[in-house]
Amino acid sequence: MKHFFNRRETIVTEALDGLLRTIGSGELARLDGYPELKVVLRADWDKSKVSVVSGGGAGHEPSHAGFVGKGMLTAAVSGEIFASPSVEAVLAAIRTVTGPAGCLLIVKNYTGDRLNFGLAAEKARAEGFRVEMVIVADDIALPDIAQPRGVAGTLFVHKIAGHLSEAGHDLATVATAARAAAKDIASLGMSLSSCSIPGQPHEDRFGADDGELGLGIHGEPGVERIAVQSADRLMAIMAKRLAVRLDPNASYALLINNLGSVPPLEMSVIANAVLASPLGKAVKLTVGPGPLMTALNMNGFSLSLIRLDAARETALLAPVGPHAWMPAKPVAAPAIVPMAKAAGQSAAYKASQDAGTRRVIVTVCERLISLEATLNGLDAKAGDGDTGSTVATGARSILERLDTLPLAEPGATLGAIGDVLSASMGGSSGVLLSIFFTAAAQALDGGADVAKALLAGLERMTFYGGAQLGDRTMVDALEPALKALDASGLEEAAAAARRGAEATAAMEKAKAGRSAYVGTKLQGVADPGAHAVAQVFAAAATLLVAA
Repeated sequence: MKHFFNRRETIVTEALDGLLRTIGSGELARLDGYPELKVVLRADWDKSKVSVVSGGGAGHEPSHAGFVGKGMLTAAVSGEIFASPSVEAVLAAIRTVTGPAGCLLIVKNYTGDRLNFGLAAEKARAEGFRVEMVIVADDIALPDIAQPRGVAGTLFVHKIAGHLSEAGHDLATVATAARAAAKDIASLGMSLSSCSIPGQPHEDRFGADDGELGLGIHGEPGVERIAVQSADRLMAIMAKRLAVRLDPNASYALLINNLGSVPPLEMSVIANAVLASPLGKAVKLTVGPGPLMTALNMNGFSLSLIRLDAARETALLAPVGPHAWMPAKPVAAPAIVPMAKAAGQSAAYKASQDAGTRRVIVTVCERLISLEATLNGLDAKAGDGDTGSTVATGARSILERLDTLPLAEPGATLGAIGDVLSASMGGSSGVLLSIFFTAAAQALDGGADVAKALLAGLERMTFYGGAQLGDRTMVDALEPALKALDASGLEEAAAAARRGAEATAAMEKAKAGRSAYVGTKLQGVADPGAHAVAQVFAAAATLLVAA
């Protein structure tokens, strides 16, 4: 896989330097001995309070350096990617930030971290420092393992210990609260890919249609393979596993963690799914969703829950200095604001019938629906391949609402069609066509005949949309067709629309619309919007011939 980096040997130090350069002047510093000793610490620390130190391998950003600051960590010690920091680095951090109040080390339950932080703690004690260590083992993925892994739930311990330290509590109080918190956390992850390490060859062990439940934050295999399915179904599986570890009578805070590369859109879907699941009933506070303890570019997420009491709730809600921490928020259902009622023409639509108007609308809409695959195929060569689906969606929406339209009133009918298309069609096409029909309706109600009213709609559509004749858009068929309709009638309009659509196939490049962003030459491919317009006029003309 591809990555942005200079050299594998310097990627961690360069990333830490990037953090320090952008975090804000005077907030954080790095310890002398860098880059061998990669320690980020508070620049304003005065040693009068209990220092809170954590860390581990890099690759979990913003953990751990991103959480150094007022109300959270005093210092973070980093190793190389997925490698524990050295004993010397941890010991140097303890010496630098620890005064008579003592130091609390918060360690994720991995062998390397336990050994290196543990030996550093022993050496620090031998030098006269008061040091306590809390080991977090919150991962429930492997139920029978003697030493569960420490994962994103560790951040709850950072926040609680940091809050108590900032408030001036002594080491025994901070350590006791941190240990109790660690025991009351349950975490579980799910991913659709493993992660790749910059500078190392990567081979994803996942199949095209599966993911893993319970994999670790270093890409370690999960407890089981799981078929890719809807977010709700995946969440139901996770909720069932987590519920076993929860007190049914307690309230919880939930941390929704992006493991690296899940898009924000999907993270919000995940948040909605978990809060809508049975698990959501126990959740009082949420942290996230967002990247808090990542696994490089893993396409996955994790859920961490901690049982709440009054003290923990206060600690989690307290503001902190680190910008990477996402403040805890109370869970709330979406607020609903009443929609303002429409005024004017659109508010006055009343259903009415006219056989001729109905026949034209049905014929045109059915023709457009039948062209869905054809138009998608044309658009795939010049855009993103969805024009046919977009147009068909609009046509189906009109047919579904046919009995509610004011068919006996031409102006009202055009306005109503404009409203339907603006609500049902995606992208710019729906808006442009809504402008077209809305403006045409106003012109028709103002006394213009149908042809001139449609030309007025075209003028407004091109004004707002920016496309002109020759730009390789639907305008290339629509403008000559409407001018021919005004001058000669429907049959000539259909012929003009066909010629306009065919002309777009000879145009090398579009000058407006999404096709304008396509770098390849488009000669030989008709614009799908122009082709759709030609088909509309052709369908309408068939009715004239039949009559």
